[in-house]
Amino acid sequence: MPELLINIKIESLEEGGYLATSKDLPDLLAQGRTVAETMEIAQDVARKLVESYLEHGDALPEALKAARVDNVAIEAKIPVSIAA
Repeated sequence: MPELLINIKIESLEEGGYLATSKDLPDLLAQGRTVAETMEIAQDVARKLVESYLEHGDALPEALKAARVDNVAIEAKIPVSIAA
């Protein structure tokens, strides 16, 4: 199955947990208790969004138009603080 790498942004929420969004896939919104859970949910949401676009004949977002996608892999860029 082809894969597509999309960039996501994960930010911590004041009330706890994390929120994932993506400029590549603007409809993506995922929330979880941990970063790992948030990424897992975001991957599932991304896959379902792309499947929905294709099934309904909707235009894919510009970042996704180059490929038909059956499986979505997510590349996360997460800031990490390191104590010196």
